[in-house]
Amino acid sequence: MTDPVPTTCMRCAVGCGHLQIGVDTGYGVDSVRGDVSHPANRGLACQRGISESADPAGEWLTRPLVREDGDLHPTTWDVALDRVVEGLRSAAADDPDGVAVLGSGQQTNEAAYALGKLARGGLGTRYYDANTTLCMASAVTAYYDAFGSDAPPCTYDDIEEAETHVVWGANPAVAHPVMFRWIEERARADDGRLIVVDPVETRTAGVADDHVAPEPGTDLALARAVLARVVEREAVDEAFVAEATEGFDDLVASLPSVESAAATAGVDPAVVDDLADALRDPTLIYWGMGVNQSVQGTDTAAALIDLCLATGNMGPGTGPFSLTGQANSMGTRICSSKGSWPGQRPFDDPVERRLIAEAWDVPVERLPDDPGPGPVGTVEAIADGPVDAVYAVATNPVAGMPDAGAVRERLSEAFLVVQDAFRTETAEVADVVLPAATWGESSGTTTNMERRVSRVRPATDLPPDVRTDLDAITTIGERLAPGLFPASEPETVFEEFAALTAGTPADCSGISYGRLDEAGAVRWPAPDAVSEGGYRYLTDLGGWSFETPSGRARFSSAVDGALAEPTDADYPLTLTTAREADGYNTGVRSRGDVTDPAPLARAHPETLADAGLDPGSGEADSEGAEPEDATATLASRRGTIPVRPEADPAVPRGLVWLPIHHPRTNEVTLPETDPKSDEPNLKQCAVRLAARTPEEDAAGREPTAAEPEAVGDD
Repeated sequence: MTDPVPTTCMRCAVGCGHLQIGVDTGYGVDSVRGDVSHPANRGLACQRGISESADPAGEWLTRPLVREDGDLHPTTWDVALDRVVEGLRSAAADDPDGVAVLGSGQQTNEAAYALGKLARGGLGTRYYDANTTLCMASAVTAYYDAFGSDAPPCTYDDIEEAETHVVWGANPAVAHPVMFRWIEERARADDGRLIVVDPVETRTAGVADDHVAPEPGTDLALARAVLARVVEREAVDEAFVAEATEGFDDLVASLPSVESAAATAGVDPAVVDDLADALRDPTLIYWGMGVNQSVQGTDTAAALIDLCLATGNMGPGTGPFSLTGQANSMGTRICSSKGSWPGQRPFDDPVERRLIAEAWDVPVERLPDDPGPGPVGTVEAIADGPVDAVYAVATNPVAGMPDAGAVRERLSEAFLVVQDAFRTETAEVADVVLPAATWGESSGTTTNMERRVSRVRPATDLPPDVRTDLDAITTIGERLAPGLFPASEPETVFEEFAALTAGTPADCSGISYGRLDEAGAVRWPAPDAVSEGGYRYLTDLGGWSFETPSGRARFSSAVDGALAEPTDADYPLTLTTAREADGYNTGVRSRGDVTDPAPLARAHPETLADAGLDPGSGEADSEGAEPEDATATLASRRGTIPVRPEADPAVPRGLVWLPIHHPRTNEVTLPETDPKSDEPNLKQCAVRLAARTPEEDAAGREPTAAEPEAVGDD
């Protein structure tokens, strides 16, 4: 048996170190376990990270495919690459915005950097997204607004020091099991407390000391109610506010009454009092997609940051801590040239633009003037112009984007290149499919949610007709823009990226492969070969210095607005979507080769009864329990899908819960976006639930012969 290979789990953004052993013969990973020497997890590992690395479900892509006469057929890399280059070059011939590029938080830092370099420096398109807009853009925007820089100030070290742990719009017991173990253990201490804010009684809420269940879509109203109570009770940390912040008076002037905001959120004012009291102790506020994926996502994230600022919950053991969704979402944020140039260099700064153009040896006028829209706006540009071709890498927009039926139609109209390890829903409508390496097969680095960069190493050789993302991207880039990639080895690409971050807020110039080999992982900012980032914005003298023009943190003053899509007589129920315990994003590693055409729909027994459905005799015992037959339909203004209803008292009356991992869930979700971050409102829309009729059985879209095994990764 081969020696264990130290690497990093790419399931979620905790960034656990793994030891992987390749198979004795052939290709693949034989076994996986936690790495006790890795500084992020110290040997802990979740079962899903292990099983999905060693034995993922889904249909592997092993050869390039091209579409001929309406069907995908195997071909050679030479033929596939010729088709890709010809299609992208033709689409960009008259307008660089003729090509859209979609990336993913499943790529290594090196591949994400190279894809952004290709999109921005090789093609010059503004229609590019690194996929973080689907999950983290609202948190990113709020961090910039408050601190002048992206990423949470906290680290994992602060979990042990905090006493109150407020988890808002997230379910880390399911989404980040290793991190949640630390949170739960600390909260169980005599001075510890866990509070969960979520409309649904999730697995995380089930072990909390307190569960607050606001009405869906009212998180901003609740957060501002708590802020108002903190101010009323004179519980503001006046010394911190005076020393380190600005805009507090404007915030206070904008606050609603506690009673009115609590009523909007559907909670008793006593609940607001309890939340305000809890913030008197050293507090970490964690949040996730339940906050970010909303038309008010940025404002809600900002209000949670405001709570930390107003109560002085800044510094070790305290602060705002967004929970990153995809494994390398943080890495794509600092290196991929989506919302900023590498290292968080401002996108619209002419000096920074010239610096990037010189480093890449491209004309400065080739670089786009703005970072462009998110994925929703990018796909809309296929129908409205100017996008004619799309290059999608390690992402599955046909399943992962809102109003997925429209997304499928628009992508079908474009020249579509899909690069993935598995045959996804998006691959099924592609013109060219490129088989890419996955976990255990690639070399590079990744960055976890607390800013730790660590190595990703292959434990097995690549199959003959499979290439790494970096190899494919640089090969295509060199053919489209000769000289763009003078080097394409992972270590050399990382060195190029790291050098570009020197002197920036996200400085990685002191990180090298050699240093990572010795240390296991290093947090940025790391401006030299020995320093490493800790709690951000604290100076050596104990003061505060933020990346804002004044050096002070900025309060927000956003006012609560209306729901993106209120319920009415035609659509009287509210839909929410979330993770299952055994699922990951759109399910490439968990759904298996055959996907049931109907997702599980969890709803309160009374909700099912009101819809004329049999509420059944039992309740769901956990997220992801085995569902019954598809006896109902769920309809929104975007479409109608079959569902398998399950009675679950953990879901409040009037709400329907669907898993994000199922390929049909997003056929009914809403494509409205946050006006500040462009992040879609994936968590709340109006729907109706009804018994499935024979006519609907006949009309409903069922998988084609090619579709049952089609799975994806977000």
